[in-house]
Amino acid sequence: MGRRRWKDPEPAQKLSAAEIEDSPELQHGLQGLFPTAGLVGPGWLAQKRLPSVPVPQPPLFQGGFTMCSETGSRYTGMMLLPLATTAIIANLLLYFPNGQVLEPAKITDLVWFFHGFLGAGLLVMVPALMLLRGGGERCCTHRCGMLSPVLLTIQGTLGAVYCVIISSLGLLSGPFCDTGSGNYTYPFRNDSLEDNYLFNQPTWATCQEPEHIVLWNVVLFSILLGIGIIEAVLCLSQVVSGLSDVYCGTCIRKGQVNITGL
Repeated sequence: MGRRRWKDPEPAQKLSAAEIEDSPELQHGLQGLFPTAGLVGPGWLAQKRLPSVPVPQPPLFQGGFTMCSETGSRYTGMMLLPLATTAIIANLLLYFPNGQVLEPAKITDLVWFFHGFLGAGLLVMVPALMLLRGGGERCCTHRCGMLSPVLLTIQGTLGAVYCVIISSLGLLSGPFCDTGSGNYTYPFRNDSLEDNYLFNQPTWATCQEPEHIVLWNVVLFSILLGIGIIEAVLCLSQVVSGLSDVYCGTCIRKGQVNITGL
């Protein structure tokens, strides 16, 4: 039995570029070998060049800065919350002149306007808690969501301004006290600005009961006035920041730019 002689394989047939492009089988095989290279497709041999690869651009902003002012909003909330708490305590102390428990009819009328409880207290505490919870982060999703913190900070601004107005009136009109006749009255309410008791401390002795009522009212109304001014400035700054975010409709966070609300 003779040995079978090995024959050399026939040389591979060379195909033209047109034949390769017209052959679906070859196109499919080449695309299977280079699925992501982007080198195979109609006219790839005719072009004889690599596809252009887009160069990644660096982010416009680096770091954690956001137009929604998330970090700044939380710091604002951290300042507003203790201020609102202090305003509530100061308003509560006005009901107990010099630590005494009096009849409601013997308490200065402006105390019953609740400018510390309601104005600089609760109306400011609500947006303060919202800012502490990170409302700025969620507001970036859409413009309608960004309007909610703005409305709450407007509420806080109005409450703080209300506290400023009532506290100013309380300082100018003076306390409700007994001048020695046994009847409670407002001895300083009709004073002019030039002759106001605030700039004439010897006249404080006019009020005999409750003891030290003038000093008590001046200190607490002054505290509430200062708190109201600070709260109004902080809330107003958040209103301006929020309105600018709503107008621009953008949120820049951690080096990324997201166009929202469009």
